[in-house]
Amino acid sequence: MRLILTLLVAAAGLYVLLGATLYWMQERLVFLPNLPGRALEATPRALGLDYEDVRFETGDGVSLHGWYVQAPESRGTLLFFHGNAGNVSHRLDSIAIFVELALDVFIIDYRGYGQSEGKPGEEGTYRDADAAWRHLVDERGVDPERIVIFGRSLGAAVAAHLGARTRAAALIVESSFTSAEDMAARLYPFMPVRLLTRLRYPVADYVAQNRNPILVVHGRQDEIIPFEMGQALYRTASAPKAFLKLTGDHNSGFLISRDRYVDGLDAFLAEHLGEYLDEYLGERTRFD
Repeated sequence: MRLILTLLVAAAGLYVLLGATLYWMQERLVFLPNLPGRALEATPRALGLDYEDVRFETGDGVSLHGWYVQAPESRGTLLFFHGNAGNVSHRLDSIAIFVELALDVFIIDYRGYGQSEGKPGEEGTYRDADAAWRHLVDERGVDPERIVIFGRSLGAAVAAHLGARTRAAALIVESSFTSAEDMAARLYPFMPVRLLTRLRYPVADYVAQNRNPILVVHGRQDEIIPFEMGQALYRTASAPKAFLKLTGDHNSGFLISRDRYVDGLDAFLAEHLGEYLDEYLGERTRFD
C-alpha cells in the first residue's frame, strides 16, 4: 500500500507539474520563431522577383520587418500572415503562387520573428496585423477594397481577427484551427485545458463576425489541424463564402494540390477582385 500511495503521489505531482508547464510556457510552445531560425535564408530575388524591404512600427512601438513584392500585372494586394514557425524567407513558394495570381504581396514577420523586434504573444500578433493594415492603407494608399487578407495555420487566426475588424476585398483562412482551446484539447485530452489555456485565438468567433467574402482552405490529410475544423469554420461563416478542399498534409498541401489550389484561389479572386490576363495561368479546371 505504501508503494502504491507513493506512486499515486508521484503521478499527481507530475500531473500538476505538466499543468503548470503548459500554463506558464504556452508562448514558447506555440510561437516558434527559432525553428528553423530567425536568419533570412533567401529573398524573392531568388525567384526572379523584385521586392522592397519594409520597416514599419506597431501602435505599441515595436519595429517590424516585411517584404513588399509587386506583381507584373496586379489586380490587388495580398496581406500575408504566415504560420508559427520560421520567417518570411520560408514562404517563397507561396509568394510565387500569389504573384502568379496577379497579386502584390505584403508579407510580414510577427514581433520576435525574423528581423522583427519584440517578443511574440497573442495580443502582439493582433497589433502587428493592425500595423500592417495601416501601412498598406495609410502609408501606401492601397484601397481596402483591393486588399485580400490571407493567413495560414496560426496566421489564419491573425487574419481572421483582422478580417472581423476591417472591410476588405476578401478574407482567406487556410489550414486553420477553430480556437487555441480546441487545439489544446486535441493535443492534451487528459488535461483541463479550458482552465489552463491563456492563449485563446477564437478563430470561429472571428469568422462569425467577419463580413468580408471568405474562402476557407483545408487539406483532407492535415495531420496537425483536423479537416473537420476547416469544415466547422466554413459552417460558421456568412455568405458569400467558399470552401476549397486540398489533398495533402498541413505544411505541403498547397504544393501537393498546386493546380487545384491555384485554380480555387483564382476563381474566388475573380469573383471578388476581377479577372486578369489568362496567359498568367493558362487553361485550368475550376474547383467544385
